[in-house]
Amino acid sequence: MNENHRLIEHFYQCFQRKDYRGMAACYHPEASFSDAAFDLKTAAEIAAMWHYLCVAGKDLVIEFNAVQAGEQSGSAHWEARYTFSRTGRKVHNIIEAQFLFRNGKIIRHTDVFSFRRWSQMALGPVGYLLGWSSFLQNKVRATAMHGLRQFIGQHPEYQTPGPETV
Repeated sequence: MNENHRLIEHFYQCFQRKDYRGMAACYHPEASFSDAAFDLKTAAEIAAMWHYLCVAGKDLVIEFNAVQAGEQSGSAHWEARYTFSRTGRKVHNIIEAQFLFRNGKIIRHTDVFSFRRWSQMALGPVGYLLGWSSFLQNKVRATAMHGLRQFIGQHPEYQTPGPETV
């Protein structure tokens, strides 16, 4: 087992404990993350997202396996079970994760899952009817990003400093 394999395992073990600080420490300062809901370009945004999801996921349960990692890339299979807060519906999301590494940290993290399957569980009839549509995908992404921006606004530790005024 190499260091990158251990890094992925540590990341998901932290996630299982809802240790968002431990998760954030796994990322390179120039990291990026993307999935069906988020497209994040900074390590601060990524850290805020995991914090936001850990806090929101009151009944969140994470399982992971099939971790593989080489010198530059890795992957894992993980599953999340939780109640979607906006609808109160139970979700069992099945995700394939891809990682790129730099200097012993995650520089690029991509999670792939069936948006249609997720939307059917999370949104019920609307997800069943529109889960295939880019309209619904864009709406979910906009809503998720809005929630994350509000969360960041309430947590100064994730706010990036603006240009200094002289």
